[in-house]
Amino acid sequence: MTGLMSLTLASSLLAETAYDFFICANVNRNYVIGSTIVTTNGLFQRDPASAEWRHFGYNDTTLSAVAFDPRDHDVIYTTSLNGIWVSYDGGDSWKMTNSWDMTEGRDVAVDPHAPDTVYLALPDGIAVSPDRGQTWARRENGLPDRGKFTQTLAVDRSTGGRVLAGCEKGVFLTENAGGVWRQVLPTETQVNDIEQSPHDDQRWVAVTDTHGAWHSTDGGATWSQLAGLPDEEAIYNVTFDPTNPARLAIASWVYGVWTSEDGGETWIERNAGLPADPRAWRVGIDPNSGRLYASIFQETLYYSDDFGRSWAPDALEGSLVNAFHSIPRLQH
Repeated sequence: MTGLMSLTLASSLLAETAYDFFICANVNRNYVIGSTIVTTNGLFQRDPASAEWRHFGYNDTTLSAVAFDPRDHDVIYTTSLNGIWVSYDGGDSWKMTNSWDMTEGRDVAVDPHAPDTVYLALPDGIAVSPDRGQTWARRENGLPDRGKFTQTLAVDRSTGGRVLAGCEKGVFLTENAGGVWRQVLPTETQVNDIEQSPHDDQRWVAVTDTHGAWHSTDGGATWSQLAGLPDEEAIYNVTFDPTNPARLAIASWVYGVWTSEDGGETWIERNAGLPADPRAWRVGIDPNSGRLYASIFQETLYYSDDFGRSWAPDALEGSLVNAFHSIPRLQH
């Protein structure tokens, strides 16, 4: 089967799958810790029937990421200032399972090949749980003594125990569930996000503070810089369009939203219709519809049904979305 046929088949299967679509959002305009302002923060799920965002779980202004057990979506992991919170009952109850020296969780990821194994990104390294988040141990062999601030983690969906980590000194790869890490992309700046293409498991993109965006076509083993994007200021995240293998989007505080519709070969600024000087915090794409979302700092969540050519305000005014997350809906 040719590469083009494989991508077409993968895209067709994605289009036939129904997804649950979530965000981690802080409705925090004018809010500071200790404020008497009451806001609703944390996990929101988009209701496909009403198109509304439904809050569930606990109220936390510091929520940064979410992950689910692919076998049982009642098992939920969220990272926050306190570390990591775990729910085993769909968000009705939660418990913090990290120790005192594992706080300020940045990201969390579950290995789909070994769903009891969970990875936690921390400001000073990486921890791994072998038992669905009940216990944690650091696995940092190969990470630098200085520069192991880990902002993002991505588990390779094609190979169990294979994980890429975005750190202060570049992208690091483990192929044995964190037993040993090796640097595959050296940088002198923070790696903010790493994403695997939903259409091609060998294709990865990473974005950084001051080194622009990079891509890999061999599973993250080697990397080259993507041309056509500004690279002097931070790019906060990147997203692939699950409905179209040619489309990608990035968010930047300085540059706003940029999109590509040719697999990253060329890029176009897509800020028309967003607030002036758009400080884009995150972008995400609903895999059910291909709708592009952009979280604009101190404004609201915006959406585009023509991949950034026009924008309209959504709900959650005054919000900041820290993560978009989607999972295939389980059939009961």
